[in-house]
Amino acid sequence: MQLSKTTNKLFIPGLIVLSLVIGTGANSVDQLPNDPRNISWDLNIDEHKVVGAEACQKCHISEINAWKQTPHFETFLTLHRKKEAQAIAGKLGIANFKNDSNCMQCHYTMQHKPSGLEAIAGVSCESCHGAAKDWVNVHQDYGPNATRLTESAEHRFKRLGDSINAGMRNPINVYLVAQSCYRCHTVPDEKLVNVGGHSAGSLDFELVSWSQGLVRHNFIRTNGKENLPSSPERLRLMFVSGMIADLEFSLRSTAVATEKANFGITSAKRAARAADRLKSAQSKLQLPILDEILSVYSGITLRLKNHDPLVQAADQVNQLGLKFAATVNGEQLVAIDAFIPPSNKWK
Repeated sequence: MQLSKTTNKLFIPGLIVLSLVIGTGANSVDQLPNDPRNISWDLNIDEHKVVGAEACQKCHISEINAWKQTPHFETFLTLHRKKEAQAIAGKLGIANFKNDSNCMQCHYTMQHKPSGLEAIAGVSCESCHGAAKDWVNVHQDYGPNATRLTESAEHRFKRLGDSINAGMRNPINVYLVAQSCYRCHTVPDEKLVNVGGHSAGSLDFELVSWSQGLVRHNFIRTNGKENLPSSPERLRLMFVSGMIADLEFSLRSTAVATEKANFGITSAKRAARAADRLKSAQSKLQLPILDEILSVYSGITLRLKNHDPLVQAADQVNQLGLKFAATVNGEQLVAIDAFIPPSNKWK
């Protein structure tokens, strides 16, 4: 097996909730299956709707403290000092890291203030979960006289759906998490790579190993006391969701390539690699939805000047990825356990 600046409109018109499993045990899996139709794939942040990490801190202080120990947090203080980054900036004519779109989109959290656009943090809560102005109040409303621990199942059911409809990339659907990661770890900017010399993405990026190590902030099950790994069922979903997201965003990068150079070649090879890994997983799992995704891939050609078909294929993979994470139970994925990175491989 070979498994080795627009808006942030992420919405689900007419959300269809199929089932909800709520639990607090170490092996429970929260799922909010939904209708993925019409979800926008564009995950760039609307800086006018960024509220800052302080808005999350009251309820998520443990998560904030964990974040402050990560490279995601430190990039705000250190990126502009790195020789590699300075070399890239010199080639692209970037004078200020925190005021240039080549760097801002992935390395900083930007916010519109009366004085203009300003970098307020590195890769922060809203980088991954979406600009929060429209959903933060919905997300933290547990119902009359209720807390997170006493919230009714019916209210949580509605709150999660409303939060996603309002633009939150809620980890109740692990594909939303995967998209947040691959949005930047595929580096969808041809000039940045071919002219600036930036790497064409994190080629060794894998969702389980990169999310369960240093950047993990999973305190929900212990009410902020312990930073627990995800359950085995969720890890399985994350592992396959990561491969699907890798395919989606590699297709998007390939679609915008205009020359046969590092960016386009690497993006196409990465898309082919992601598809091969999915084929390997499918040989063990035999899931109809993975057949659908692989059928989409087999219907396109990875070549220059093939923008529209590649984008359309990526859009289809996007919808199928969301559907996969919403409708497949982690218990259905036991066959790939041997290929999921163990804890000693987590970064």
